[in-house]
Amino acid sequence: MIIVAGYFVVDPDQREQFLQSRADMMRRSRSQTGCGTYAFSPDPLDPGRVLLFERWESKEALAGHLAAQRQGPRPDDGIEVHESEILQYEISTIGPLGS
Repeated sequence: MIIVAGYFVVDPDQREQFLQSRADMMRRSRSQTGCGTYAFSPDPLDPGRVLLFERWESKEALAGHLAAQRQGPRPDDGIEVHESEILQYEISTIGPLGS
């Protein structure tokens, strides 16, 4: 399993527009083979931060997603991203919390 997690920093007054402009991207990504979760969400404590969380069944599924992202339409919202960090994590075991 692959987890992708990160954040984007935008002007607080543009955060809602940033999130709305990514709704179609979330729908497309969630429909792709191997996608378990794909979500942009507002950080509840930082008004300019948007969180990204993705869960993929495999590296191959993520690679297919990234290839589709490069070829597909990008949000044309004109919103400047001031800072971002997106990292991938390869997970070897999965179980209930605390086990």
